[in-house]
Amino acid sequence: MKIPFVLLSLFFPLTAIAGDIKIPLSSIPDYTLKHNPALKAARLSIAEAEGRLLGSGRLSNPEVGVNLTHDRRFDEGTLGFSFDQKFPLTARLRLEKALSKKLVAAAELEVLDRERKLIAEGQSLAIKLVSLEQQGALRKQQTELSQKLSKFAVERAAAGEISPLDAAQAQVDSQRLLLEGRKIETERISILGELKPKLGLSPEDSLSISGNLPVMTLPAKSSWQNRADYQLSRLAEDAARDEIGLAKSRKWDDLTAGVMWEGERMEDAPNGLERTNFFGVRLSLPLPFWNRNEGEIAEKTARSQRTALETKALGSLIANEAQAARNEMAAFASLANETKEKLLPLVIEQTSKLEKAYETGQTDLLTVLRAREQRLQLEAAVLEATRDYHLARIRYEAATYSAPTPQSHLANPSK
Repeated sequence: MKIPFVLLSLFFPLTAIAGDIKIPLSSIPDYTLKHNPALKAARLSIAEAEGRLLGSGRLSNPEVGVNLTHDRRFDEGTLGFSFDQKFPLTARLRLEKALSKKLVAAAELEVLDRERKLIAEGQSLAIKLVSLEQQGALRKQQTELSQKLSKFAVERAAAGEISPLDAAQAQVDSQRLLLEGRKIETERISILGELKPKLGLSPEDSLSISGNLPVMTLPAKSSWQNRADYQLSRLAEDAARDEIGLAKSRKWDDLTAGVMWEGERMEDAPNGLERTNFFGVRLSLPLPFWNRNEGEIAEKTARSQRTALETKALGSLIANEAQAARNEMAAFASLANETKEKLLPLVIEQTSKLEKAYETGQTDLLTVLRAREQRLQLEAAVLEATRDYHLARIRYEAATYSAPTPQSHLANPSK
C-alpha cells in the first residue's frame, strides 16, 4: 500500500536541501552584508534606539485631581477639580532629546563597525581558502611528478640498473606528498566551517570561492579618521559632555503649575441654600537645599575625561595598526616577487637538469629529491607570501575603512 507523501512528511520531517553556492572572491563583502544573520539582528538595535528617541525630550503627563466632601446632617458639601503640569526650569528636555539622537547615531556606528569586522573576517577566510586550493594544486602537481619518478625508479631497480633502496626512497617521497595534500584538504574543511556561518550558509551547503587573488600593488595611503569605531568613540566623548550638562540641569526639579476650581454648597445661608464657586492658580517650586545632584555631576565629569583619553588611545592604536599592515604588505610583496622572479627560475632550471642527469645515470636519486624539495618549498613560499600580502591588505583596508555617514540627525542634534 502506498502511503501519501503528506502523511510521511508529518512523521518524518524533511531535511534542508543543500545548495551549491559559488561566490566570487570580490563579492564576499556584499554577500556578507546581505546574508549574515548576526548583522540582521544587530540592525534591529538601531530601531530600538529610534524607539527610545520617540519618548525622549517630552513633558511628563499632567495630573488631574477630584475632591468631593459631603455632610449629610446639613446637606452641605464641596466639589473641587484640579489640573497640574510639571515644567522643567532648565534645558533638560532639549538635552535629553539631543542625547537620544546621538545614541541613535551611536547604534548605527556600532552596526557599521560590526559590518567592517565581519567583512574583514570573511575576506581573510576566503583568501586563505583560495591559497589552500593553490597549495593543493601545487602538491597535486608535485605528487604526479613524484609518482612518475617512483615508477621510473622501480622499473630500473627491477632491471638491476639502480639500487632497490633508491626505488623505496622514491615511493616514500611520493607518499609524503600525498599526506601533505590530505593535510591541506583538512585545513580547507576547517576554514569552510568558519566561513559558512559568516555568509549565512547552512552546514549542508556546498561552498566554493571563484576568482584569483588580485595583483600585488601597494595602495595609496588612506585616512583612518572616518573608521566607524573611531567615530563612535568621538561620539561617546561628545555625548559624555552632554551628560554633564544634563546632570547639571537635574539640580533643579520641575516646576509644578496648576489650576483649580472648587464649588461649595451651604445650608445656613440667610436665604437658605447657597452655592459658591472658587477658582485659583497654584505654583510649586522645589528648592535644591539638600540635594544638588553633585554626585551625578562628578560621575559624568569623570566619564567625559575617560572617554576623551579612550578616543586618543584608540586613534593611536588604529594609526599603528594601519602602518603595520602597510609595512607587512610591502615586505610580503617584495619577498614573493624576488622569490618568484629571481630564485625560483634558477631552482627550476637546476631541478630539470638533475632529473635528466638521473635518467642517464649521471647523478643519484637523493640529489634529485633534494632539488625537488627545494623547488616545492620555494613555490609554496611564493604562495604563502602572496597569501600573507593579501591578508595584510585586508587588515589595512579594515583599519582605514571609511564608514558612511549615519542616517540620524547627528549633523544637527538640536532639531
